Amino acid sequence: MSGPHVIRGSVRLPVSELRWRFSRSSGPGGQHVNTSDTRVELSFDLAATEALPEVWKERALRRLAGRLTDGVLTVRAGEHRSQWRNREAAAVRMAALLAEATAPPPKARRRRPVPAGIKERRLREKKRRGELKRGRSGGRSGPAWD
Repeated sequence: MSGPHVIRGSVRLPVSELRWRFSRSSGPGGQHVNTSDTRVELSFDLAATEALPEVWKERALRRLAGRLTDGVLTVRAGEHRSQWRNREAAAVRMAALLAEATAPPPKARRRRPVPAGIKERRLREKKRRGELKRGRSGGRSGPAWD
C-alpha cells in the first residue's frame, strides 16, 4: 500500500488491524486471470478496534449495521488486473466508507415562517388558475363544441 489512508483529521486507517484475502478475479485478463489472485477482500474489525475515538466507533457501528458481519466491515475490489491496484482501491474505499460513517450528524434544520410575499404570490397564482379553469366550463359554443 502507498501509505496510511486518512479517515478524517489525524485518524488513519490502522494497517495493523486490516485483514487481507486474495482470490481469482473475474473479468478481462486473458491467461493471466487464471493464474493470479488479483481480487482483494479487505476486512476491518470495527467492533474491536481501538484506533477510532469511541464516539466515532459507536456512530459507525450504528450507520454501517447493515454491512457488518459480527462487527467486521468487509470491502472488495477486483476491477484492476493488478493485485497492488486492487489493494489500493480497497483501502481507499474502506477509508471513505469509514469517513462517511463517522461524520457528525448534520445540523438540525431550523423551521422559519414562510415569507408574506411568497404566501401572497402563491395565493394569487391559485386564484388565477381557478379562474382559468372556471372559464373552461359552461356550455360555450365554438369550433371545438360544434
